Amino acid sequence: MTNSEILEKIKGGLIVSCQALASEPLYDSYIMAKMAWAAYLGGAVGIRCNTVVDIKAIKEKVDLPVIAIIKQDYDDSEVYITPTMKEVDALAEIGCEIIALDATDRPRPNGVTFEEFFTEVRKKYPNQLFMADTSCFEEGKKAEELGFDLIGTTMAGYTPYTKGTSLPDFNLMERYVNELSTPVIAEGGIWSPDELKKAMDIGVHAAVVGTAITRPMDITKRFVKAICE
Repeated sequence: MTNSEILEKIKGGLIVSCQALASEPLYDSYIMAKMAWAAYLGGAVGIRCNTVVDIKAIKEKVDLPVIAIIKQDYDDSEVYITPTMKEVDALAEIGCEIIALDATDRPRPNGVTFEEFFTEVRKKYPNQLFMADTSCFEEGKKAEELGFDLIGTTMAGYTPYTKGTSLPDFNLMERYVNELSTPVIAEGGIWSPDELKKAMDIGVHAAVVGTAITRPMDITKRFVKAICE
């Protein structure tokens, strides 16, 4: 698919995040591929996924565009979503349709700024679709100026300066849709079909739902909390 065809394929649809960290019960590429297949059968238009091994397993199982990331911790930075060129290179090598990376106003590893990092990334991969995982309007505006293809609300509430933000961050979605020209991906804290519908009604290009669909431990905790309070 061309980049235009990829963006058109996900337009107006649900992207399901199929991820599990090493500390979680479902940490297994086979399981993530099955999760993605279930999402595909349920009508998802795309999959957000983490790590090269999971992405390869998922792409073998379902023919949907992926929003690919690599979560990697570095001692000198709080940024962990595709934080360096090493992770970008690994994702580009396996042919990911969309690569997402942290676009917050925080230094990358080795003290590299967000602007410096993405300028280098875009120069190296001029034809790759990139999604900016942002936490506030200023970051989204900067991402648009730098040439990102998609802007997501992924990090709202997860940076020190947005801590306590009510999720989903519908206000941020509205500002992006109304004040920017780059397609918007609603992501973060969408727990119900009603919240998903509200995000779509705002005019976002597509929406990502993860925990509410693919993390049974967290879903169970939510139900248990309801009867224990």
